[in-house]
Amino acid sequence: MTQADGPGATLVLGGARSGKSRFAEDLAENSGLEKIYVATAAAFDSEMAERIGDHRTRRGSTWATFEEQLDLKNVLQRECRQGRVVLVDCLTLWLSNLTFAEKDIAAETSELCKTVSALEGPCVFVSNEVGMGIVPENRLSRSFRDAQGRLNQNMAQVCRQVVFVAAGLPTLLKPNLQPEIRL
Repeated sequence: MTQADGPGATLVLGGARSGKSRFAEDLAENSGLEKIYVATAAAFDSEMAERIGDHRTRRGSTWATFEEQLDLKNVLQRECRQGRVVLVDCLTLWLSNLTFAEKDIAAETSELCKTVSALEGPCVFVSNEVGMGIVPENRLSRSFRDAQGRLNQNMAQVCRQVVFVAAGLPTLLKPNLQPEIRL
């Protein structure tokens, strides 16, 4: 997989409640472009419905919103173009949706990365960094954590820039100047 040569995509990583969504929304707001929000969450319970409502309220009425739990490829191909910025929030929920739908995660990840490499307009992806904690106790959780790590690595390869947000503070990971590491 190679880095996109076109307008490029940005991957915003962070933990739960790290400020990654707000940072991604600010990037889009400050772009001056038409704003498109692609929501991957489904409100399966009242707590999730409240979270979704909070995000909608924070964004306001200046965003066009599309809900897509599985088929990111087609919505990105349709919505990403010059003059607008697309924000996908979030890849972790998309991966969860794919897992529960028993989709081929490796194939879906590969298709998404190919799509990102060919986007005609800027896109911002939000994703959780889930591999920085303890090893999960059950097989499904470990499998999900591993799939999320692979998804983030693959997306980082095809995105023009990668930002890590912790405690609301962004750190640019890519592009970067790789120092020579020696022993």
